[in-house]
This record gives sequence, structure tokens and C-alpha cells, in this order.
Amino acid sequence: MKKYKASIRLKYRGRDVTPRVSERLKGYMRENWGSPFIMAFMAMLMIAAGYLCYGLESIANEIAVYAYYSLVIGVVLQFVCYLKYGGDGD
Repeated sequence: MKKYKASIRLKYRGRDVTPRVSERLKGYMRENWGSPFIMAFMAMLMIAAGYLCYGLESIANEIAVYAYYSLVIGVVLQFVCYLKYGGDGD
């Protein structure tokens, strides 16, 4: 059986900028610990809205509760990063 590997390459003006983007993203995640949880919050909230549109209110409410937990964790981690790395870039 043949295995396939998915990869995304970003090109800007004919040059491959994938390594720079991935390094910047890693640096951002390293300094902003809560950002994955906040992004998960937004995704779960959109999923909950979709379930609500189809009339599945109980599932939407359950997803919204987990989304809220994710937001709380993300905000706490962002605050910890703010205290650790400082608020100013100066």
C-alpha cells in the first residue's frame, strides 16, 4: 500500500517562503501559549453554530461549553505569557 504525505508549500514571487512562515509560527506559539486554545475556541463556536442551525441544540450547547473552557484556558495562558515575557516590546 502506498503512503501519501501531505505538505503545503507557500510561494511568494517565485520563492519558497515555507521555512520562514513555519519558523515565525513556531516563535509565535512559543511566546503565546494560549493562542491554540483561543483558535480552538473560535472553531468550536463555529461548529456549535452549525449544529444549532440544524436544530441540534443539545449538541451545540455541549460544544459551546467546551469552547468556553478552551477560551478560559487560553486567556489564562496568555496572561501567564504576558507576565513571563513582559507586555512591552521595548
